[in-house]
Amino acid sequence: MALLFHLSNQVRTILIAIITVVTLLGIMLRPWKMNEAQVALLGAALLLLLGLITPQKALFTLVGDWNTFFFFLGMMSLSALAEVAGLFDWLAFQAARLSGSSARRLFFNTFLLGTLISMFLSNDATALILTPIVYTLVTRLRLPILPFLFACTFIADTASFLLPVSNPINIIVTSRFPLDLWAFLRLLFLPSLLVIGLNIGIFFLLYRRQLSGHFDLKRLPNLEETIGHKTYFRYTCGVLICVGVAYIVASATQFPLSLVTLGGALLLLIGALGWKQITISKLGKQLSWSIFGFIAGMFIVVQALESTGLTTQFGQLLLHLSGNTPLGAVMVGTLGSALGTNLINNVPMAVVLTSSLQSVQHSSLAVQHGFVAATIFGCDLGPNLTTVGSLATVLWLLILRQRNLDVSGWDYFKVGIITTPLLLIVGALTIWLLL
Repeated sequence: MALLFHLSNQVRTILIAIITVVTLLGIMLRPWKMNEAQVALLGAALLLLLGLITPQKALFTLVGDWNTFFFFLGMMSLSALAEVAGLFDWLAFQAARLSGSSARRLFFNTFLLGTLISMFLSNDATALILTPIVYTLVTRLRLPILPFLFACTFIADTASFLLPVSNPINIIVTSRFPLDLWAFLRLLFLPSLLVIGLNIGIFFLLYRRQLSGHFDLKRLPNLEETIGHKTYFRYTCGVLICVGVAYIVASATQFPLSLVTLGGALLLLIGALGWKQITISKLGKQLSWSIFGFIAGMFIVVQALESTGLTTQFGQLLLHLSGNTPLGAVMVGTLGSALGTNLINNVPMAVVLTSSLQSVQHSSLAVQHGFVAATIFGCDLGPNLTTVGSLATVLWLLILRQRNLDVSGWDYFKVGIITTPLLLIVGALTIWLLL
């Protein structure tokens, strides 16, 4: 009987491992034009149908990760309502006016604007909102388009670990491994500034010839044309400033950041409805609901995998490879997460790693912090190597295709391979020094 039980456990482990691998491959390859959410939910449904995870356990897993779901909802709503106010158009036109007709200065300002949006509204907001605005801007100014569009997608991820709210990945990791605001900033803020500076410098070298010209400011419309309703615009600016302050307070006190984003989104929605700038149905259409299915499916799949003990063994392997040292933890964590994000996307990789790193909790605090910071860093910045690494890059590609611009995976990789490895090495060494 014991042998039968042992064999049944072996069969269960093998089945869960196979379904997990097939799910991850499906996310990467997207067969039959399925999107990532459909693949993840199909994997979760198969686990439930075969009894490899109970409905109660699946429900408990999803409820336990409420902070992640609410953060996505609040962040997407904040971004959509700020866009309705014309805030991002206004910022882009200000960046053009402050560039003094210099293409190089406008390129630099695009990086700064992307950094600002990623810092407070997440990297997905930068890709989704800044890309079409910059495309319209540089088209009107008759400047080379691709350097500016590459700036949008790269800075979205490069600046996505300035604050805990700068990337949903940060919320996924810190929900399992709480880092107070000081610890997060101490380990990741300076590396972020360094890689942002390096990213800008490399891009200026890559595109120096295309950015040597000037443009005519008269091609831009009047500044008033970018703002539909002045009162709602001012109200939006005020609310976002309050949200920014609330982020800092919430991060410092470890208050759930999702509640801050939801509160800010609710205030903007009340204003938008009051001034008749949007309707509930229109806002609903602007939100990417499939992301919730993607995350829910991945949480269930990884929870089933975790129950087999395989993620614990993976965590122990990472600890062994690191030599249980801070330098090893940072290097192994950065390399592993960066490679994984470019194979299966950074959301499932972050979920797998946060499960696996439970096994390093008996290590020294420096090793634990090294692995956690490296996981955030590798999953945030690593996707800049290929087009499949992050949701932000996928959104960027879709926006380009809607405008009849085709950037192949090889074209993207040629830029990514020049930029990303150097940024990963510099950032990882800086994190190690800060430990």
